[in-house]
Amino acid sequence: MRYIGRRLLHGLLLLVGVSLLSFVFAELAPGDYFSELRTDPRVSAETVAALRAQSGLDRPLPVRYAAWVASVLRGDFGYSLAYNSPVGPLLWGRVRATLLLTGTATLLAWLIAVPLGIWNATARGTWGDSVSKVVLSFLLAIPDLLLAIVFLMLAVETGYFPAGGMVSSGPERVKDVAWHLVLPVAVLVLGMLPTLVRHVRASMAEAIDSPFALSARAQGIPRQRLLFRHLLPAAANPLISLFGFSLGTLLSASLLVEVVMGWPGLGPLFLEAIVARDFALVLAVVMLSASFLVVGNLLADILLYRMDPRIRMK
Repeated sequence: MRYIGRRLLHGLLLLVGVSLLSFVFAELAPGDYFSELRTDPRVSAETVAALRAQSGLDRPLPVRYAAWVASVLRGDFGYSLAYNSPVGPLLWGRVRATLLLTGTATLLAWLIAVPLGIWNATARGTWGDSVSKVVLSFLLAIPDLLLAIVFLMLAVETGYFPAGGMVSSGPERVKDVAWHLVLPVAVLVLGMLPTLVRHVRASMAEAIDSPFALSARAQGIPRQRLLFRHLLPAAANPLISLFGFSLGTLLSASLLVEVVMGWPGLGPLFLEAIVARDFALVLAVVMLSASFLVVGNLLADILLYRMDPRIRMK
């Protein structure tokens, strides 16, 4: 519990730092939600000033930050001027859609990357390993944005996959959501797969070349048992850390994919908030992204604590 408590404290301090920096950057950014009204000759400067005062935008930064922290504790996450509503209710439906997308993509990416990375590590120097490295390098060089555009064009041209949205009109809701998930998940998995496979391959190759692996082979331990019962746990530490980090980075990539492919998650909401200069909504999405990264690293730390006795000894 002491170990988990320290990690929670570190994560909380990180979130506080992210929120402070976000407020400072929002203050430094030119304009606010009412900036466009200043260019309208029908709206007087006194009216704009009154609207800013009514929304609390004329108050000092520390006062606004304290008010925002109080709203976070209430679960409101501030007040959206664009939607004329507390931010919290706007987020929760979008959060579920984003978590469904990123959770499915993370699970599939790791289910593919682990066996493929192990095979690459055991097949070093063969033509299959060379072909795999070329394909992975090609995928690594393709931006997620380009992948999303290509898959969207595929959906539009063929009509076989839905081009946007989460559900269509129809009785089979679960099957419909799964069909809408196919292309966005494919983009995220292909974008994430090269990094995961390379890390799994490097960790397994290091374990295979270690002295204890040579000793285990000399004792006649079967190949499959050696790989999955002995070598994979020995190579797990860097992979667990990568798993925690991948949760946060995949969420950032999913925001872009959601905008391009029309998935109704946090991405389109985030873009609309940026365009409208709705800083309360922007800050809420930023804090959610940071929270997912902190939670992912916390899960990785807990798994490392359970699997590695050296960490418990320290």
